[in-house]
Amino acid sequence: MTKLSVNINKIATLRNARGGETPSVTEAAVKIQEFGGQGITIHPRPDERHITRKDVYDLKPLVTTEFNIEGNPHRSFIDMVLEVKPEQVTLVPDADDAITSNAGWDTKKHLDFLKEIIAEFKNAGIRTSIFLDPTPELVEYAAKTGADRIELYTEAYAKNYLINKEQAIQPYYTTAVEAGNFGLGVNAGHDLSLENLKYFADNIPNLLEVSIGHALVSEALYMGMENTIQAYLKRLAKW
Repeated sequence: MTKLSVNINKIATLRNARGGETPSVTEAAVKIQEFGGQGITIHPRPDERHITRKDVYDLKPLVTTEFNIEGNPHRSFIDMVLEVKPEQVTLVPDADDAITSNAGWDTKKHLDFLKEIIAEFKNAGIRTSIFLDPTPELVEYAAKTGADRIELYTEAYAKNYLINKEQAIQPYYTTAVEAGNFGLGVNAGHDLSLENLKYFADNIPNLLEVSIGHALVSEALYMGMENTIQAYLKRLAKW
């Protein structure tokens, strides 16, 4: 079964809008795991507009499933990840002022850069994943970096799902197959939702994990967090 990792950035965004500690990101992480979530994802950014450095350290002892830290590998980010030692680090090439992630790595262009960074994480026993557009020719270079997995950037799939889902998923399927050929695991994330997740999960081979935040937290406003997580798990179930 594909694991569900819940991105709790939006919980931190809501907290920071008012100040103080409500809602609590640490309590959210604990509850999400109690409700069946199989991982916690965070994406701390340099301006700390949602997840803060303090959150990263506070969450570490509370995540009993899998802790996934995403981010652009600046030196301060690398050092923090090496100190916290999550189960997985996902490298994302987002600009410091980006509202949200909006592109994957050009693994051919940045091969040497990624190889050097990933070696540091691998030496520390941290699983590494590279955020990647659905571009099969970049998979070979992702493998050459030494990464364990790729995370497919799924915005384009989500945007085109209602227009033509078969066409929308085709480059993701092809890229996932290529990842399997090079021994890479496949994760996915960005704009996946209750509406479009099942078709994606049913048609992408070797899909090990999805990381979902914005849609899941938004849907939980109406359905409740426990019901929402259970609904996502049903979408991922293989019968």
